[in-house]
Amino acid sequence: MILPVYICGQQILRKVCKDLPADYKNLEQLIENMFETMCNADGVGLAGPQIGLDYRIFVVDLNIFADERPEFKGFKKAFINARITERDGEDVVAEEGCLSIPGIHENVTRKNRIRIQYLDENLQPQDEYFEDYKARVIQHEYDHIEGVLFVDHISGIRRQLIKNKLNNMLRGKVNCSYKVKPVGLK
Repeated sequence: MILPVYICGQQILRKVCKDLPADYKNLEQLIENMFETMCNADGVGLAGPQIGLDYRIFVVDLNIFADERPEFKGFKKAFINARITERDGEDVVAEEGCLSIPGIHENVTRKNRIRIQYLDENLQPQDEYFEDYKARVIQHEYDHIEGVLFVDHISGIRRQLIKNKLNNMLRGKVNCSYKVKPVGLK
């Protein structure tokens, strides 16, 4: 089922999420719905707060890039109750966008290597290192479960330049091709 994506200004996007309970009902269906919602919106990641859930869960699917980047083939994962335990390597600047902030893309600096501990879709503990683009996407989605948006990582000057677009989102003026839940709707 395709769910509405919560747009910038919704309070849940600024909330630090709680752990998903081990006995969460319909976890398999939730993960399937998150992947379907993400794919419908042409995204590569989606986190719980973006669909109105204040749980530490996000999904990532990089298969869309597999033709140009064979190492992304089959990279489709759910991350539950994730904790990034290390960020190291080089600072790398790259453009990011977000389904919750449609139409805005900005350069963001992130470390190019992370270590993350999480439960997979079968609730099995994982402890993995990711580098480069995988690390970037995971950090972006991880930020969501920590109440952080990618625009929090840009300079004050850049934020001023996109202020009008962000204010329009706060007023519920959003134009995108996927189902959204703008500010003001419960």
